Amino acid sequence: MGGSFFGGAVIGRILIVVPHTNHARNDNGWAYHIGFGGLDHGYNEAHYRMLLQSDAARSEQLLNQAQQHVQSRWRKDQQLAAKNQDGADEQQEQSETMPDLTTTYLGLQLKNPLVASASPLSKKVELVQQLEEAGASAVVLYSLFEEQITHESRALDHYLTHGAESYAEALSYFPDLDHYNLEPDSYLEHIQQVKRAVDIPVIGSLNGISPGGWVEYARKIEQAGADALELNIYYLPTDVSVGSAELEEIYITLLRDIRLQVRIPIAVKLSPFFTALPYMARRLVQAGADGLVLFNRFYQPDFNLETLEVVPNLTLSSSHDLRLPLRWIAILYGQIEADFALTSGVHTAEDVLKAIMAGANVAMLTSELLANGIWRLHDILDDLRTWMDRHEYESIAQMRGSMSQRAVAEPAAFERANYMKALNSFDQRLP
Repeated sequence: MGGSFFGGAVIGRILIVVPHTNHARNDNGWAYHIGFGGLDHGYNEAHYRMLLQSDAARSEQLLNQAQQHVQSRWRKDQQLAAKNQDGADEQQEQSETMPDLTTTYLGLQLKNPLVASASPLSKKVELVQQLEEAGASAVVLYSLFEEQITHESRALDHYLTHGAESYAEALSYFPDLDHYNLEPDSYLEHIQQVKRAVDIPVIGSLNGISPGGWVEYARKIEQAGADALELNIYYLPTDVSVGSAELEEIYITLLRDIRLQVRIPIAVKLSPFFTALPYMARRLVQAGADGLVLFNRFYQPDFNLETLEVVPNLTLSSSHDLRLPLRWIAILYGQIEADFALTSGVHTAEDVLKAIMAGANVAMLTSELLANGIWRLHDILDDLRTWMDRHEYESIAQMRGSMSQRAVAEPAAFERANYMKALNSFDQRLP
């Protein structure tokens, strides 16, 4: 049927549509169109006039029934629309009052500060999807090691001969490199697969120490689609002739070489074992680092007294491990123009809050997820919102750096004075 209409009712074989813009209004202000369902306008009009002439009372009765039916439908639709609007208003009100968890890291806009750090959890695409579903705002893929790229070089023989400690992601000193993780080209393909599977930012990871052709893989990681790169530098100096200045220059040279390869943001994952950490942090930023990850957690070797062998010992972190990176981020915040990621010891919402208040942009975690499952991310985010709501914090940005050294009432608490105060506290426990 032609024309626009609000709604209609079929009474017997008569279709009555109310209102209709092409017809006159009745006494109640309703416009109506009467006809047989599915037939054209002229045919409907002819049959209605025939009915009107043959049985006026019946036609009036059908009209009244149709109008009542349409008015009933109109009231129900109004009620449904009002209910939907109430729900929309309530949802909007909740979104307006819910704390804003968004943050930025390495120029990336993140929905919250929880980032899955490099670990075996990123080796499978479906696990990365679970991380995203559980609430992770970004994921750092497990590291591609320099030794995987140049495992036939003299450098590898040197490292193996000197028995350096294992890297953070490795479970033994150096596994069979033909079977460890994925081959370099497969790693690049894995990045592409993960990028297609998730919407959160994907951060590639390179783990190495020496300059050389292997750094070209930084560019390949960028070309594979990584949103940023985490450079995990670790070298255990065992040579008594190597001084701190020489060692630090190795870090700076490697970072500069990789900076020349890529345009994506670079974060450098550091160890805490520098002579002057703030000075080194500033040099790294000057050399091209967009962010600093504090700290790399190295797994120290152990002795097997029965076999008299040196063995790796994998121990997951605890919240107590938070204190070292917490202290240094609080000290560096405001002094170094870079983003900070706190890693090591993040297990609860309270740990995340402390990291942000110290000055971190994000808190990275793995041990908690390995121990208690990926869905712990969801629980931590719920606890984070609850705490912020209870303490009337509106956003992550509002609290960031609020407990840094430059913000607290006693800045010396992060320095030597706190050491003396801690020792004196034990006096109260003496008999």
